Amino acid sequence: MGNPYGDVELTPRSMRALAHPVRLAILSRLQGHGPSTATALAPLVGATPSVTSWHLRHLAEHGLVRDVDAPGGGADGRQRWWQAVGNGFRFEPTEASAAEASLLSRVLFDQADPLPREWARDVEPLLEDEWRRTAGLSNTTIVATAEELAEVEAAIEELLAPFVLRKAAGSSAGAGDPEGARRVRLLRYVLPSAPNAQGAPSDPTEES
Repeated sequence: MGNPYGDVELTPRSMRALAHPVRLAILSRLQGHGPSTATALAPLVGATPSVTSWHLRHLAEHGLVRDVDAPGGGADGRQRWWQAVGNGFRFEPTEASAAEASLLSRVLFDQADPLPREWARDVEPLLEDEWRRTAGLSNTTIVATAEELAEVEAAIEELLAPFVLRKAAGSSAGAGDPEGARRVRLLRYVLPSAPNAQGAPSDPTEES
């Protein structure tokens, strides 16, 4: 599979390192909002500044974050600033990395679980009609082979790539963005059904 977003491609070792709620929250915050310090990140990720700093150093060991100069240029001896490496990260389960990929996937699911409820509670009531019409949940079931599903995923990524790279150019809508542009979070769950004993697709959510 390609990598049109310029994501960091995780190794089994870095998958296991990232499969920690605080580390994942730190990286998500840096990816979404730009450089920050351990002190500023701490209350946002539910850890003390010293623990946050320790996790940042661990992420740096795996090439997921790096030191940057303080805003405005130059060094800040009082604060160490950190930046996410890449626009995001991706990983592909293999026979050798199945356990690490499964662990990281579960932490990612847990992190994403409250986001729709928080959006519906805090953001949706404030939206204008034009934004409300294009927002919300889409729940679509398709029938496809594994190869066809990979093609669908690749096509979606190619379609989204220009918008992802635009977001990566700055932490918020900037001078080069179209008028009225906003940050939009897309949560995409891809949930294939498991085979049953006869080898046919089995979906426990479907009624018999």
